[in-house]
Amino acid sequence: MEYPISLRDVSKWYGEVIGVNQVTAGIAPGITGLLGPNGAGKSTLLKLITGQLRPGAGDIRVLGRDPWTDRTIFREVGFCPDSESFYDEMSGASRRIKGYSKGMRQRTKLAAALMHDPRVIVLDEPLNGLDPSGRMEMLRLFRELGAEGKTVLVSSHILHEIESLTRSIALIHHGRILAEGHISEIRALIENQPLTLQIASPQVREVGSHLAGLDCLVSLTYADNGHELIARTSTPEVIYDVLQQAVLDNRYTVTALTALDDNLDAIFSYLVKK
Repeated sequence: MEYPISLRDVSKWYGEVIGVNQVTAGIAPGITGLLGPNGAGKSTLLKLITGQLRPGAGDIRVLGRDPWTDRTIFREVGFCPDSESFYDEMSGASRRIKGYSKGMRQRTKLAAALMHDPRVIVLDEPLNGLDPSGRMEMLRLFRELGAEGKTVLVSSHILHEIESLTRSIALIHHGRILAEGHISEIRALIENQPLTLQIASPQVREVGSHLAGLDCLVSLTYADNGHELIARTSTPEVIYDVLQQAVLDNRYTVTALTALDDNLDAIFSYLVKK
């Protein structure tokens, strides 16, 4: 498969400091989230993809072309940088930008990135400065662009924003891609780690007694509220099956079943420590 954005063994140094370290990745059409803490290498990677930086090693292709040497590619690429990119005396529809709020400046950057209807859209922390309603509006817009078949690469250090936007992610830390793919695929990378399940039931003691004999159970504790228990297990599907069958047999009622660490925050924290 030829990806709209592909990187092979890409590295970038700033003197002796490594900004991006041997990154190999393929970004497919739709929305992909690039996640990592501040200083992880997200902005450097996006500048490499958009031809603003020359890689120290490796190969980058955007729509089959080298973004550093073939500048015509920018007719088909939109980029919204994290940094401010306007002169104060420039104007939008009716007012000079120097009078804009931070949120309005961010909207203007996004408009500039999208106005030429690009096939590839690269967004560096695009929700910064937006109020909650503005964030929701932009998230809807990004979903629409992805549904149209455009390639949308969105960087963020806020995990729940990306988790609400897409299930296709890449995790970057210290310039390296720790993992990439569907969230479920990345979760499978740490499947040997016990998963924490929160189970709510009005018969919580009966539920706990029923689960206590399972070999897959690592630990079982009761919450102080009296109607929840926390189960840690190496094979959560066994507990899912046992609970489902018990409910069908009318042994007890389960009002909620939540995987507490089956989310990006837990996955990222584990992979960084690893």
